[in-house]
Amino acid sequence: TRTAAERVINLQQPLADYARQVEIDQIVVALDDENAGLPMKDLFQCRMRGVKVVELVSFFEQEAGKILVDFVTPSWMAFAEGFDSRKASRIAKRGFDILAGSLLLAISWPLMLLTALAIWLEDGVGAPVLFRQERVRLHGRTFRVLKFRSMSLDAESDGKPRWASSNDRRVTRVGSVIRRLRIDELPQILNVLAGQMAFIGPRPERPQFVEQLSRHIPYYKVRHCVKPGITGWAQLNYPYGASSNDAHQKLQFDLYYVKNHSLFLDLMI
Repeated sequence: TRTAAERVINLQQPLADYARQVEIDQIVVALDDENAGLPMKDLFQCRMRGVKVVELVSFFEQEAGKILVDFVTPSWMAFAEGFDSRKASRIAKRGFDILAGSLLLAISWPLMLLTALAIWLEDGVGAPVLFRQERVRLHGRTFRVLKFRSMSLDAESDGKPRWASSNDRRVTRVGSVIRRLRIDELPQILNVLAGQMAFIGPRPERPQFVEQLSRHIPYYKVRHCVKPGITGWAQLNYPYGASSNDAHQKLQFDLYYVKNHSLFLDLMI
């Protein structure tokens, strides 16, 4: 899109002088063309006079808590601070996962028992209560995620994976309730305690969708640099969605978490 003409400033003076004159605190550099020339000397003079100069990706990371994947360059990914994978950080996160998972299991087991009974009342005693599905975890390996079954037994009888929609006809009556309240996710506590998942992290996706999305969304597989989680930064900042566009939007928040994850951020989430 073109910038409106009234928003374009044709400077008749050095940029640093203009920034001081109108009391500019920060300049955000957003280039449409990576090969476009930058007034480097002017920007350096602004910095010398106390004006903060940042590029677009870092600005959105600071202000919106997401990383604009369409504007990220390989050099930015290589040199940006973050992406901490130190052993001490991994040990602290694992300790948090075990503590949080154990506490949640101790609190929620009566609710989990009632959920199992509700599924049996609707579908009959002996009907499967848990649903196991292959998902992608740390370093691209796969595992079987556990969930309370919220769809009919023939939800994918033809063997073709499908995105789940908000008004999916395959969802049972009990399933619609437990999905809305996120109760169906509680069995994943066992995945956390087994070390396959973390309490906080990007939501695990199916291998078929990972391959599909990786072909169209830049840096999609970077989200597998950390363990997947029961909930995460993307779940707090983006509504439920099940499409390629939703995956694209969520990835921007997932990358922010991968880059900045820490015990403090996990506690905040």
